[in-house]
Amino acid sequence: MALRWGIVSAGLISSDFTAVLRTLPRSEHQVVAVAARDLSRAKEFARKHDIPKAFGSYEELAKDPDVEVAYVGTQHPQHKAAVLLCLRAGKAVLCEKPLGVTAAEVREMAAEARSQGLFLMEAIWTRFFPALEALRAALAQGALGDLRVARAEFGVNLTHVPRATDWAQAGGGLLDIGIYCAQFISMVFGGQKPEKISAMGRRYETGLKESPVMPLAESELLADILEEVRKAIGVTFPQDKP
Repeated sequence: MALRWGIVSAGLISSDFTAVLRTLPRSEHQVVAVAARDLSRAKEFARKHDIPKAFGSYEELAKDPDVEVAYVGTQHPQHKAAVLLCLRAGKAVLCEKPLGVTAAEVREMAAEARSQGLFLMEAIWTRFFPALEALRAALAQGALGDLRVARAEFGVNLTHVPRATDWAQAGGGLLDIGIYCAQFISMVFGGQKPEKISAMGRRYETGLKESPVMPLAESELLADILEEVRKAIGVTFPQDKP
């Protein structure tokens, strides 16, 4: 029987995810609903992707009994609210990275999923690349010996994206791009917690600083690492608690 998906948010990343999901057999996966804060956008999204139901609020989708698993593709600061809404409605959740803006948010979502006995996963899509699957197999077999050093680099110019340079929207390269490097290192070393984290950053015209720099337990660890790096270079978000 096909797994029935609901799409939370009608933005670009949700559109990309839905388009790819629809390449899989309908006997395995079906998108049955989409929700946006603007009903007209949800209806447009539904027409584009041939989805039977469109909602003008996330609450309506969470209450829909036809939806088994929710894909959350909202912007970073809205992840926590959308994930908790869906979990509390009994839905399994696949949430875009980063799972949360702060480590406290990630721990709260993980705790809710565990208490409900529901599936929750951070959508780190690179974990499923064939090359990384081969690397994990090699590591598991000990083919690389006693691993001591791993290095990851990934850079994209995001300064032209308004959201990416706005602290109020959890902007910056760390959560958007740096997470790929951090999760790779975490994967290579089996989710071990770092003994020490050092960070360097550069200040842009907006005042935003950039860093050069998935089981739930690892998402929690990853959130801790990213938060420590962020605070080490002096970046705070509205979601940070005193």
